[in-house]
Amino acid sequence: MRSFHSHAVLALLFTLALAGCGSLPSHRVSYETEEFDSTTTHTRNFAASQAQTCEAARRALLSQGYLVTAANADLVAGRKSFQPAREVHVEMELRVVCARDAGAGSTIAFASALQDRYSLKKVNNSASVGVGAIGSVSLPFSSSDDALVKVASETLTDERFYDRLFALVERFLVVPEAAQSEPVAPPSPLPPTTEAPLRPVPLSPTRG
Repeated sequence: MRSFHSHAVLALLFTLALAGCGSLPSHRVSYETEEFDSTTTHTRNFAASQAQTCEAARRALLSQGYLVTAANADLVAGRKSFQPAREVHVEMELRVVCARDAGAGSTIAFASALQDRYSLKKVNNSASVGVGAIGSVSLPFSSSDDALVKVASETLTDERFYDRLFALVERFLVVPEAAQSEPVAPPSPLPPTTEAPLRPVPLSPTRG
């Protein structure tokens, strides 16, 4: 009899364990699909120097209303705010790194856009007053303040977004044409002349 009850309890526990495993939520994070096989989404080659490429990227960001937070010969960063809904705020941070490509004599631009999403939340604050020796007494009156709370952060991987960015950088790219223009020949020397050179004539002394 005891053996029967023992087997029944073990079977019940096994069934519950299987049910519990089946009910566990399966969370799959996005980086599990990262295969590191694409090198064209975030990169683009430009036939220019590092400084020229980053300057073009800086002008491209300024033309689209980005607030440039960093700009030098090899890095440009900017931020821009969006409000797609009444209680939703989005901030975009765009960074462009310019690295010299020694083999091709050009520059590789690496672009990455980070999107932070904020939501408007109400924070309740209860009111309290001090009453002599009793101390502070909480009253049933409360006030609410609105605050932006970050709810998501994601790196953009849309190829069309970066294609438009790099196309705009290409439009603002200014490469000096000094190397492409023909060199100016130096002036030819004057032909020799047989005329005697002019000699200074001494001035006659003035008489008082």
